[in-house]
Amino acid sequence: MAGYVERNLIPGEEVTYQAKLSLWHMSPQIIIGILTSWFVVGLVILLAVFIRYKSTELAITNKRVIAKFGFIRRKTIELNLKKVESMRVDQGIIGRIFNFGSVVVAGAGNPQAPIPGISAPMEFRKRFFELQETVGA
Repeated sequence: MAGYVERNLIPGEEVTYQAKLSLWHMSPQIIIGILTSWFVVGLVILLAVFIRYKSTELAITNKRVIAKFGFIRRKTIELNLKKVESMRVDQGIIGRIFNFGSVVVAGAGNPQAPIPGISAPMEFRKRFFELQETVGA
């Protein structure tokens, strides 16, 4: 079954890089879920983490940056490569150690679009700027 990104590609558009949420980013919720798993609350927490992980899609195409969050309630960020002016990576100490962080995309008409908890955010940024140079944005 195709995901949100594949279903919403426009003609001539192809995915060049896909990222995932970092499980390290969600480790506090996972730990709480495991520690309280003998209660229904712990299982609900673990189910929520699983759904969040599986329902988040992050991709760079040859035309856009696409981020989709949510299963029932959906939030999407879609920015044209040519409209992105800057991309900031925010990583704390734990994020640097375990290679996760947030990417904040800034573009014309959309001051800031945060994409939190990405695994390998520096690679995401690098791939984006390489593609933006190739496309000539």
